[in-house]
Amino acid sequence: MPKVIHNASYFQDNILIKNHDIAIDGVRISGISESNIKENVSKLVIPGFIDLQIYGAGDRLFSADPTIESLTIMEDDLLKKGTTGFLACMATNSPEVFDECIKAAKAHRSSAKNCLGLHLEGPFLNPKRLGAHVPAFVRRASLDEIKKLIDFGDGVIKMITIAPELQDEEVIQYLLDNGVVVSLGHSNATFEEATVAYNKGIQTTTHLFNAMSPIHHREPGIPTAVFSHNKAVASIIADGQHVDFEVIKFAKKILKERLFLITDAVTTCSTGPYQHIKKGNKFVMPDGTLSGSSLTMLEAVKNCVLHCDISLNEAIKMGTLYPARLIGIENLSTSIETGQQANLLIMDDHLNLKEVIFKGETI
Repeated sequence: MPKVIHNASYFQDNILIKNHDIAIDGVRISGISESNIKENVSKLVIPGFIDLQIYGAGDRLFSADPTIESLTIMEDDLLKKGTTGFLACMATNSPEVFDECIKAAKAHRSSAKNCLGLHLEGPFLNPKRLGAHVPAFVRRASLDEIKKLIDFGDGVIKMITIAPELQDEEVIQYLLDNGVVVSLGHSNATFEEATVAYNKGIQTTTHLFNAMSPIHHREPGIPTAVFSHNKAVASIIADGQHVDFEVIKFAKKILKERLFLITDAVTTCSTGPYQHIKKGNKFVMPDGTLSGSSLTMLEAVKNCVLHCDISLNEAIKMGTLYPARLIGIENLSTSIETGQQANLLIMDDHLNLKEVIFKGETI
């Protein structure tokens, strides 16, 4: 028997469709029809969230414990919070830690649920814009090293953040030729250098405004290069700590559908080079440097609606369609229509998460 979500509301393009039944058969939506059952309980159904940059969940920081068990715990915790697809992120670290993380991701791949692969944020960054990254491990990439990294990754490395102004053109081109999404980040590139990088194929920008050359009226920097480009997109951390809500509002008006959400979330950790300490609704390093967020994707969406004058439908797309489009999975589960994989979240009037459906099954 198909599962049916009765009397649901959902967005189709920019229109809110109300009072419909959504039928699910197996892992896919099998039909949508006007509902004959009128319930008083409001149900907003949206696609599951896609987070392309998250370091830890379920009290596990992946780089501190690079195991299949850690990835499984992260998956289960994130599913309960509505994230039905994510890239496990690794910050600048030793080659040994990178190898262990990649080995774990490859070993986990056959049984993975919502883990889509890895995002390597480093180590090929600019020492002048490291933020919380450890400077001892930062270095310039060589083509030989990149070839070995991609070969060893065997397809699990989906995204890499680099500072393009310090890398050889052949390094960037090799990554692009091998299907890796390349993101400009932790970079001190000038407006001109960033524009050249985007024109050569770098698709996106890591946590806009954080750890990059800023906007200045005589030195426009990376944000202005993103704003001025016709294709480059950018992620942003919508917690009000990493970027003020007024600045998010400003960026969204310019970038429109080229701005998407990430959490950049970490967990409390007291071992290894990344020792995250929670202070209020943010995490800092032992020296007080702002590190990752404590966000969930749902909280980021709510913040966009409540504090940034972004419509609910658009905020949802920032956490679903736009990141999925960047990594090429937009046809999998980012809209409510027949044939789409049933990765669905059921919300109440206050955007509280009431039910998670993943591949047709209630979590």
